[in-house]
Amino acid sequence: MDVPDACQTFLAFDFGLKRTGVASGNRLTRTATPQATIAAEGDARFEQIARRLKEWQPDALVVGVPFHPDGAAHDNTQRARRFARQLRGRFALPVFEVDERYSTTEAHSLGARDADAASACIILEQFLRQLP
Repeated sequence: MDVPDACQTFLAFDFGLKRTGVASGNRLTRTATPQATIAAEGDARFEQIARRLKEWQPDALVVGVPFHPDGAAHDNTQRARRFARQLRGRFALPVFEVDERYSTTEAHSLGARDADAASACIILEQFLRQLP
């Protein structure tokens, strides 16, 4: 994954049909912080994302892309990739995709009150660990 050094701050998304988890983080600390989950669909979702982008002003975005345990794609894989393309098109920021298998399971096992935001944190921290 070729992430330019100029990309220091990130917002990550755990895309869902009804809710989208959000986390913020940065390259320096390589940690993520949960943000309020977006409970909206369609354009309302993107309006809330636009507000978050204005508030956080990230250099890039990260989207978790789910797969079956064996690595095969499924319906939500395609939905998450479409969401990533929409983010790229609407907000003109770099968007990086991360394999998010088991992130929600891990969030639940950690006792997260907001599993969607916790999943976004797990996705973002996994991404940050991969950076040089």
